[in-house]
Amino acid sequence: MDKSFKDVFDRYDWDRIKDQIAHCEAGDVQRALVKKHRDLSDFIALLSPAAKPFLEEMAQLSQRLTVQRFGKNIQLYAPLYLSNECHNICTYCGFSMDNTIRRRTLSAAEIKLEALALRNMGFQHVLLVAGEANKTVNTPYFLEAIKQLDTIFPQLSIEVQPLEKEDYKALHQANINAVLVYQETYHQKVYKDHHPKGKKSNFYYRLNTPDRIGQAGIHKIGVGVLLGLADWRVDSFFNALHIDYLQRRYWKSKYAVSFPRLRPAEGVVTPHFVMDDTDVVQLICAYRLWNPDLEISLSTREHESFRNHLIHLGITSMSAGSKTNPGGYVVEPASLEQFEISDDRPVEMVVEQIRKMGYQPVWKDWQPEFIDN
Repeated sequence: MDKSFKDVFDRYDWDRIKDQIAHCEAGDVQRALVKKHRDLSDFIALLSPAAKPFLEEMAQLSQRLTVQRFGKNIQLYAPLYLSNECHNICTYCGFSMDNTIRRRTLSAAEIKLEALALRNMGFQHVLLVAGEANKTVNTPYFLEAIKQLDTIFPQLSIEVQPLEKEDYKALHQANINAVLVYQETYHQKVYKDHHPKGKKSNFYYRLNTPDRIGQAGIHKIGVGVLLGLADWRVDSFFNALHIDYLQRRYWKSKYAVSFPRLRPAEGVVTPHFVMDDTDVVQLICAYRLWNPDLEISLSTREHESFRNHLIHLGITSMSAGSKTNPGGYVVEPASLEQFEISDDRPVEMVVEQIRKMGYQPVWKDWQPEFIDN
C-alpha cells in the first residue's frame, strides 16, 4: 500500500500526461460523456482541447448532476484574514516576505471585532486565512483565535501553512470543520522557481499535507492549484489524481476543490498560462462530471457576471463581500490585500442574485455537536 500521495505522484510523468491530454480526440470525449461513472482517463478527455466543441453538453450534464447531488443550494462563506506575516518568498503573493509592506497580525480582541462584523452581514461560516509565519502565527495562535470565534460561528474552516498531524488533531478537537491547502502547482521545477525561499520551498512536504489532514480525521479537505503558474490542464489532472487518492485512503472525509486564477497583487509575476472564462467553465464541468460528490468553490477573484453564470454550472459554495487583508472588514480596511478582488458587491446583492436565479443561499451546513467524532 502506498505510504503517502508522494508514492502515487512519483509514478506519473508531467510530459506524458501533457501528451495524453493533447492527443485526445472527439471520440474520447463522447465516450466519457455517455458513461454513468467516469474515471481519471475520462477526466483527461473532458479537460482536453478536444472537449471544447462539447462544452454545452458538458454544462447541461454538470448542472443536472449538481442539482441531483446538492440541490439548488449555494453555501456562503467569508475569509477572515488573521495575519499578513510570512516567512516565505512566493513570486505571486502580495504577502511574500520580500515585499516591503507593513505586517500585521490581529490580536484576540481584533479577531472578535472582525468576526462580529461578519456575523452582522449574515455569515455563519468563516474561513480563517494567514500568511506562513510559523514562529508567531502558529497552532497556539490559531487555537486562541478559534476560542474567539466558536461561540459566534457554528462553522469554521482554515487555510494556513502546512502543519503536522498532531496540530491538525488539535484543530479538529477545537471544532475546525475543514482544512484547505493548495499545492499551487504540481510541476516541481515551476514550483521551485516560484517558491525559492522559506519552508514552502519544500515541494514534497506540502504535497503530503493532505495525508496528515486526513490522518487527523478532519471532516473536509480542500485542495487546488493556482491556475496560471503552469499548464492548467496538466496541473488539474494531478490535482484530480490527488483527490482520487485521498478519497480512497481517507474515505470518511469530504472533499472540495477551488479554482483560483492568478490575480494582480503587490510585486507578483504575471500568469505564464492564461485561462479565459471558457477554460474555467470547461474545468468546472470536467470536475463535476468526473466526481459528482465533490464540493466546488468559487471565490471573489472572479468577476460578478461570470460568478452569476457559474451558479448554474456546478458550483456549490462561494465567498461574498471578501476582504483579503488582516482587519479588512472593520479594524484596518486600508491595509494591503493579498490579491485584488474582482467581485466587490455587498453580501446582500450576492444573496439577492442567488435567489433571483432560483437557488437558495445556505449560511451553514455544519453543526459540530451533531457530528459523531
